[in-house]
Parts: sequence; C-alpha cells; structure tokens
Amino acid sequence: MRPITLAEVAELAARGDSFDRCLANFLDEFYSRPSSNALAAEPAPLAPHFADLGRVQDAYLAATAEELARQYNLQRPTWIDAETRRLHRPWFASSLAALRTVLLLESPAAFRSRNLFVTENALARA
Repeated sequence: MRPITLAEVAELAARGDSFDRCLANFLDEFYSRPSSNALAAEPAPLAPHFADLGRVQDAYLAATAEELARQYNLQRPTWIDAETRRLHRPWFASSLAALRTVLLLESPAAFRSRNLFVTENALARA
C-alpha cells in the first residue's frame, strides 16, 4: 500500500514497514497531487513503538507536514505544534562530525525548530 497521508505513513511504520520507504512513497503520492488532506490527520505516535527512533520519526512527520504546507501554500495542520513532535536533543541525519555543520546550515526551518538537522533536499524525490 502506498500511503497518501502522513497518518498512513505512521500506521504502516507501526506495523513494521520501513518508515523511510513509507515516507518516500508518501512524498511520491503527495508531489503528484498536493493536498492539505494528506497532511491534516494527525499520525499516531511512533515513540511508544520505537522509543528514541520513534520520537525522531514523530518529529520528522511534523516537520514534513509543516514544510510541505509552506511550500505548497496549504493549511498548516495544528497537530504539528505538539511538544511530542519536537526533540529535546539535536538529531543529525548523518553521524559524520564533518557533515554536522552542513546540516546545521542547510536544514529547513521546520526541521531545525524541532531539533532535526537534515539536508536542504531531505524531502526531494528524484
């Protein structure tokens, strides 16, 4: 199943599917038909299933929703503001110390505000 909402991404990941693959499939669907409906429903929390990794994924879903809403001038979902959608410690998309400065500089604001540091094209699809 190809998720068409971020809530479906979380649902599939909670059932054991790859979060990264589900998110990539969601992005493919979203970019073909951008819609605020794809962002509106709050994804179920993944932290109870995957602990620290789940907290990162919960924040990543919120950052994704905020960034896509901004890029496509869509209604910003209210669920993205929950404290559980932010990390208390920084998380970097790479463990290489040399790349951390790049990630600090490149991260879109929606990610930085949640202590997620990713590349500027983290949501890009080929």
